[in-house]
Parts: sequence; structure tokens; C-alpha cells
Amino acid sequence: MSTLVRFLLGLILTLALAAPAQATFSIVARDPETGDLGVAVQSHYFSVGPIVPWAEPGVGAVATQSLVEVSYGPRGLQMMSSGRGAKQTLEELLSQDPNKEVRQVAMIDSHGDVAAWTGKRCIPSAGDHVGTQYSVQANLMSNDRIWPAMAEAYETTKGDLATRLLAALEAGQKAGGDIRGQQSAAIVIVKGKRSNKPWQDRIMDLRVEDSPHPIAELARLVRTWRAYRNVDQGDAYATEGKIEDAMKAYAEGARLAPGNDEILFWQAASLWQLGREKEATPIFRKVFAHDHRWVELVPRLVPAGLLKDDPASIQRIEALAPGGGRRR
Repeated sequence: MSTLVRFLLGLILTLALAAPAQATFSIVARDPETGDLGVAVQSHYFSVGPIVPWAEPGVGAVATQSLVEVSYGPRGLQMMSSGRGAKQTLEELLSQDPNKEVRQVAMIDSHGDVAAWTGKRCIPSAGDHVGTQYSVQANLMSNDRIWPAMAEAYETTKGDLATRLLAALEAGQKAGGDIRGQQSAAIVIVKGKRSNKPWQDRIMDLRVEDSPHPIAELARLVRTWRAYRNVDQGDAYATEGKIEDAMKAYAEGARLAPGNDEILFWQAASLWQLGREKEATPIFRKVFAHDHRWVELVPRLVPAGLLKDDPASIQRIEALAPGGGRRR
């Protein structure tokens, strides 16, 4: 058998064993102030979110890409959860992989230790850069400036972890990005310490499955996520009797997601319940004018305790709708 035939057979076998190629650029990082762990990714491939980014609270984060072996994600997290560091974990997994030269993987553990690998047979341009408590990596890029640009953006951007992860993706795209274009993106952020409330430990898990501008859409989703977090915080403040703090949180939520009827409606309902009818009135008017179905929802909030059981009060809210009330 000729050398060329053996090479081609080996390549075919490699492609058959691997999951679909995830030519992409990504970042894994730990926020040194909060300990939060995150991973963000963009690719010209459909639904990159379930494949490349992996993260577990109190354990670490992984990005597995190129001719991707998905198991680096869950197996890497499992090994780090048992006490291995990121470097030892990656070394062990690579030692068991006969096709490691087509893999690109980065890992960060809960201590901020980082490990990255770019195989010699990853499609160029391909490379990685490991910095303090982060790693950026990319393959099948239009040029070799992408990952340095991502590193610089992450290091120089001010803000929380989500802001800095997005800045890295935006810089990678601005520098040239995937040679094939854009299609999907994802961001996952978890807490650096595991609690006894796991539903609170997964901070953010957002995906753009198929879009001509996935990074911009991901940024919009992050803003919307922040808006809803502010509304939730406003509700918490209201429950605690911190009315002015609640007002500020509701206002910030509305600012972050302008025109979002859902947020505006619940903001108005909460304000009305708190006795702030003057502030709630223009918000109700705006929502009702946009979609009359919200008027129908108002009396249904009474049994749930979200509005007072006061027929006159309910009628005043309904009267704010165009036409002066519910449609019969």
C-alpha cells in the first residue's frame, strides 16, 4: 500500500470517527474577582452550543473544537472534579487520543490554571494563546491575527466576565474570523464555587443556533438576560420592602430591553401592586396600545396574589387600554 493511500485512508477514518468539524474561535476564562468560570464560542457551523462549550460550577470550563472529539468536554470536567488540574487532565486525555493532532482543546479549572492544545493537523490558520486565567483558540481562520486580537480584547476590556468574553469574540470576528463566515455562537458562565443550590450555580447559558450575525445576536441575548435579571432583582427588592431599589432595578431592566412588552407589563403590575399607580399608568398604556391581549391578563393576576382583589383597581388598569377596557 502506497504512502499516499495510507494517508488518505487515515484521513477518511479520522473524519469518520470525529463529530462534524467545528472550525471556530473560542475563549475559556476565570474571573479572578468573582471566581466565575466561562466559555464563549463562534463558528460557521449550525448549533455550535451543544458541542464546543462545557462548564461545571466549582470545577472548570472546556472548549473542544477543530475535528472535534466531544468527550473532551464531559470527561475533562469529570476528571477536574475528581481533583486533577486542567493541565494534567488535558495531558491524560490527549495521551488516549490517537487523533490528537486534529484536535483543538482548551481547559481552565476552578483555580484558574489553564491548558491548551492545537494539533499539528488542525486546518490553518490555527493557534492558541494562553494568558493569565484564560485561553483563546481558533482554527480554520482567515488569518493568524484572530487569537492575538481576542487575547488583547479580553485583557483590556472592562466589565464582568460576560462582557469580556463577548469582547473577545467580537475582536476575533473583526480581525477576520472564520474563513467561511459566521453561523452560530454560545456563551456559558457558571459559579466558581458549587453551592447546595445547583439551579443558581449556572449563571448564564445562551445560544444562537443559526444566524448571519451570531455574535451580535448573542450580545443582544446577553443584554436581554441582564434585563430579566434586573426585573427579578426588582421583585426581590419589592418583597423586602426596598421600593426605591425596586424602582431602579425595574427601570434598568426596561432600559436594557426597550420595547419588550413582557418586561414592561410586569414592571407596571409590580409598581401598581406597590401603590405606585402614577408610575405604572404610562407603562400600562404603552403595553396595552401595542397588544390588547395584555389587558385580558390583568384580572387573572388577582388569584395569584400579583394584584389586589379590588375590582375598582382592576377596572382602572383596564381603562388604560385603547377603547377603555377588555374586549367582550
